[in-house]
Amino acid sequence: MKPGELVRQTRQAKGSTLAELGKLTGYSAAQVSRYERGISPMTDIDVLRSFADALELPHQAFGLSPPAPRPEVRHGQPIGATSAFPRLPAPRVGTPGWEDGEDPVRRRKLLAGLAATAAAPLLGSGTAQADEALLGELLVTRLRDAMLGLGAATPATSSEALSTDFTRALADFDACRYASLAVRLPRLIRAGHAPSTRSDDTEQYPLLAKSYLLATRMLVKMDEQQLGWMAADRARQLAEAAGDVLSVAESARQLAVLARKAGWHDQALSIAISAADHPDLRGIGRVGTAVRGLLVQSASYTLARRGDRDGMRELTDEAAAIAKELGGATMLRDHGGGFSPLTVQLHKISAENHAGDPRAALDAARAISLKALPSVERRSRALGDIAVTYDRLGRRSDCVRTLLAAERCAPQETHARPATKSLISSLLVSGPTSTELRGLAERSGVLA
Repeated sequence: MKPGELVRQTRQAKGSTLAELGKLTGYSAAQVSRYERGISPMTDIDVLRSFADALELPHQAFGLSPPAPRPEVRHGQPIGATSAFPRLPAPRVGTPGWEDGEDPVRRRKLLAGLAATAAAPLLGSGTAQADEALLGELLVTRLRDAMLGLGAATPATSSEALSTDFTRALADFDACRYASLAVRLPRLIRAGHAPSTRSDDTEQYPLLAKSYLLATRMLVKMDEQQLGWMAADRARQLAEAAGDVLSVAESARQLAVLARKAGWHDQALSIAISAADHPDLRGIGRVGTAVRGLLVQSASYTLARRGDRDGMRELTDEAAAIAKELGGATMLRDHGGGFSPLTVQLHKISAENHAGDPRAALDAARAISLKALPSVERRSRALGDIAVTYDRLGRRSDCVRTLLAAERCAPQETHARPATKSLISSLLVSGPTSTELRGLAERSGVLA
């Protein structure tokens, strides 16, 4: 018998409601229901033990060993076995003779172009442009060096200056200005780690946690999982040390995304749902409710990737109900990318695609007003998802047309993102090409 079925049968035999069992275990009634129906896998040992204790069942009933004796305490610290740290995804093999997949000559050209581009906002120019096909690679390289402490150190900076720089970095991300972001975000991470003359360096933790979360979102976009894990885990540790509930929850969401990309669907689901049900979110009002909606939405996407269309739609409906409960306003614009009924609808496009129903994805796309989405980055992602939908439906010309619209919306995003490049490459080899497609491929570095 599966653990969820055992929980349901035992609960019903005791005459307990979902809410009553949830109160004993620390989970919401909705989460207990998900465990019972197998939507959320009961694979975590702590979860199984909590239900065994609440239902007064022997731990062996869930395939667990009897409770271990209390750990030995030394110097006030309990000493016991620790669980193994999760194995990171295997590294991808780059092109021989290149460093991290980059052509050194082209990279030097890009560095020169990027320096001019980054200086343009300060000089009021805006005419300089970098080689956008390599922007993603350069951004990853600079983030990597900043996270590893390589390169020139950044002098200590005031909290006010760091806050201003973060606001600008976030604006760069939302507008898909990756040339500028490649300068600002690594500099921000270096500055956050710089030695300070203040008596309490923990004052920088909340902003540094947010900087690492922004870096994680960018690294996920660039399909850099190893660095993404590092950034997300640092964000989590800093947020927990600072007591920043929102950043702790967002770091959990990013870790769930990374686990899903690694193919660990059960773990991704468990991370997202457990974080969504954490009692700390209930204590911070509407914004906590919005974060819970984002986490439920992330869990829904994981079910889509696992091929569970019904489960995906059930959790998507739950996220939509949360968005409706909040009155329809867009929340978390600066923390999580925005949450509203519109962004839930946007989520449906990719979720339905991955669940195997591109026609439902197209229906979801038709219900969206791109102009109403909260940022250029969101509009660009929506166009990318729509292009994938057309590709899966065999509507080649519509796919190319949508990719060109995405390029007009956010050229640096379109030219730099690996997923978009992969789609363009697929179009080149799967059928007849056009001048427009070949031009897009060349600008994206696919035909270099």
